[in-house]
Amino acid sequence: MTTIRSALLQPGTRWQNWGRSESATPSHVARPRSVDEVVEIVDIARNAGTTLKPIGAGHSFTAIASTEGIQLDLAAVAGVLAVDGTLVTIGAGTRLHQLPALLAPHGLALANMGDIDSQTIAGATSTGTHGTGMRFGGLSTQLRAVTLVTADGAVLRVSPTENAELLPAVRLGLGALGVVVDVTIQCVPSFLLSAVEISERFDHVTDTWSERVLENDHFEFYLWPHTDTVMSKYNTRLPITDERRPVGRFAAWWEEDFMANRVLAGILTVGRVAPALTPTINKVAARAAGTRRYTDYSHRVFVSPRTTRFREMEYAIPLESVPDALRDIRAVIADKGWRISFPIEVRSAAADDLWLSMAHGRPTGYIAVHRYFREDPHEYFRTIEQIMQNYGGRPHWGKMHYRDAESLTQSYPRFGAFVAVRDRLDPDRLFRNAYLDRVLGA
Repeated sequence: MTTIRSALLQPGTRWQNWGRSESATPSHVARPRSVDEVVEIVDIARNAGTTLKPIGAGHSFTAIASTEGIQLDLAAVAGVLAVDGTLVTIGAGTRLHQLPALLAPHGLALANMGDIDSQTIAGATSTGTHGTGMRFGGLSTQLRAVTLVTADGAVLRVSPTENAELLPAVRLGLGALGVVVDVTIQCVPSFLLSAVEISERFDHVTDTWSERVLENDHFEFYLWPHTDTVMSKYNTRLPITDERRPVGRFAAWWEEDFMANRVLAGILTVGRVAPALTPTINKVAARAAGTRRYTDYSHRVFVSPRTTRFREMEYAIPLESVPDALRDIRAVIADKGWRISFPIEVRSAAADDLWLSMAHGRPTGYIAVHRYFREDPHEYFRTIEQIMQNYGGRPHWGKMHYRDAESLTQSYPRFGAFVAVRDRLDPDRLFRNAYLDRVLGA
């Protein structure tokens, strides 16, 4: 590797992700302000014989953004670049939480969102971020075009009319195919969501799982370990002209800040220092959760504040397998005598045709397990992963898992096609890192 000198590069400093599960010290950090500067930095990295990795918000729990080469911060490559009806092109570094204000003047919104909006649009779509709802895919399925800078410094536009054969790969590309610099999103007219959040019995919900996900626009639930209680969330789409009935300021603070974050942090802390108390605390917390009904702008209902740090593993399995998989998880927690403070999250999504999408080719249920970031998650996560693999599970690319390329190629019918695109666009592995070596092969 040659010595790198450029006004676009600064010495690297230690980086760590939000969940504190990964860290790295890049040799250099670059903060380009334009696509031309991205091209120049890619050329510098290639000519110097080093690697380059774009960095988003650090909300992935894996090492997908880690590098000892050049770290590329795209925060300045952001904002709305073009609007054509309901198609909106935005810079790759745009944060999801910025989009509502950017889209509102055009009367538009994202069709679906997850419950965290800290990520960049490029990071979220490159790792498979998703919400819930059987008529909706993940964020990547909302992309209609992608522009990326490839390893040879070319600016490649991929759309239904330009290099269309690459769309199923680049819409969810793991950062392995190039530097995404902008994306074109298929938005929808702004809408409201009517939300109902209610405590229910585990058996009642799982016995009617298929009906619930099909009959509701957006349905999800949280299972409290060591209890028979789940917190169900039903969101119904309404016209933007309907009446808003948002949560009041005090109620929002009490429920979303104090109860959902500060009290949860207290529960997790107690569970860590006195694990024997966890079942009792979980039962109290589950009983304390009351019913909420409100109607607000879609993004205010989809997204929930998350200030308590945790680590997460999420698996995608066939939709119909969710009830049995959850029963297996509950049984193994009991058999192992574990004390698990963090609720288990359950969602659903439509099948799609993206080659590395967790929902590729099948209606999908998502099961996410978490541990407080100060706890060791590995025994719990490895055991749950084995259960998920028994149901043909696919791991979320941005969340902790232990799979490798040999294992994953059996889970994705088009895995080989994706690797072939990687070989075409990045034959010398300019964008590689240890995580991609593990999950895609060197």
